[in-house]
Amino acid sequence: MNNYKVDLRKPITTGKVVNPHLNSTSRSKNDKSFDAILKQTLKDQEPIKFSKHAQERMHTRGIKLSERDIKKINMAVDLARERAIEDSLVILGDLALIINVPSRTVITAMDGQNMKQNVFTNIDGAVIV
Repeated sequence: MNNYKVDLRKPITTGKVVNPHLNSTSRSKNDKSFDAILKQTLKDQEPIKFSKHAQERMHTRGIKLSERDIKKINMAVDLARERAIEDSLVILGDLALIINVPSRTVITAMDGQNMKQNVFTNIDGAVIV
């Protein structure tokens, strides 16, 4: 047993000197709070989701994704996010996906046969995996 005595009425400190006049209102506008950074980090780690429309398209077109494909798509979404892309065309082999990057949601999917002579609109970037 140790002989340490702790007074629980006193705050525990790290020994660092903190400026009591510095508060959240004196931060620059570019600084993010811990909460905002944590939420963004957790969101970045979310797996991709598939909209109902994308699920229906994949089912009717017989598109199946492996775990490796999902990892590649997640990497593509991360790359698109780094470039501030909102809606991205992701080409994975003979598969084309339209993905809303901020929500990490696949909007639609098509295979090579359905990609031919197709025009992709309302995208602001493309990632080829």
